Amino acid sequence: MKPLLIYCYDAYCGWCYAFSPVMKDIAENFKNQLDIEVLSGGMILPEKPTHIRISAEYISKAYKSVEEFTGISFGPDYLWHIFNPEESDWYPNSEKPAIAMCIFKEYYPERSAEFASDLQYALHFEGRDLTDNEAYKHLLEKYSIQEEAFYTKLSSNEYKEMAYYEFSLVKQLKVDGYPTVFIQTNDATFHMVGKGYTDYTTIKSRIEAVLVNLQKNQVK
Repeated sequence: MKPLLIYCYDAYCGWCYAFSPVMKDIAENFKNQLDIEVLSGGMILPEKPTHIRISAEYISKAYKSVEEFTGISFGPDYLWHIFNPEESDWYPNSEKPAIAMCIFKEYYPERSAEFASDLQYALHFEGRDLTDNEAYKHLLEKYSIQEEAFYTKLSSNEYKEMAYYEFSLVKQLKVDGYPTVFIQTNDATFHMVGKGYTDYTTIKSRIEAVLVNLQKNQVK
């Protein structure tokens, strides 16, 4: 059995959006050595729908820090909602993209890091509202997923329960910020190799160190 890389993220997390190219490269380059599991954290789960204007002022400053630190770009269609919150119809909520991730992993578990990246690009660059079912249609075409089956699952309690189970797993891992990356080497051993945005070279060297130590212990 391969060690498991666990990527804890949220579709609404701007730092995760910036980290997604790194995560895609890690998933591709370690695919023969690691199994990959993407877990949604449920960063935004308001009891009552909360309008984008509540967070827009904070995001209007924070996104520049993310861009400057990582080189990622936020798209004009996303930023329109941030700078024109009174005209926006957005009520951010992490639930639906987390359900979509659970559905997608049933079809292509090995491509979950790629799908997470696509969700974040859809929101943070293309300005798609991830609480709207239409926001997923272009990805169904990309991944050749049958529309009717996907949307039936998207509205079902079964997949909603899966998403909330993931939220609880992330809590059990004591994750207090996104992105966070672990390597699980056995039932009880988790090595944190990334917390917050981490560049490719750094996270690669940490993963390699865990794998080298694991190999040494297996030889003993």
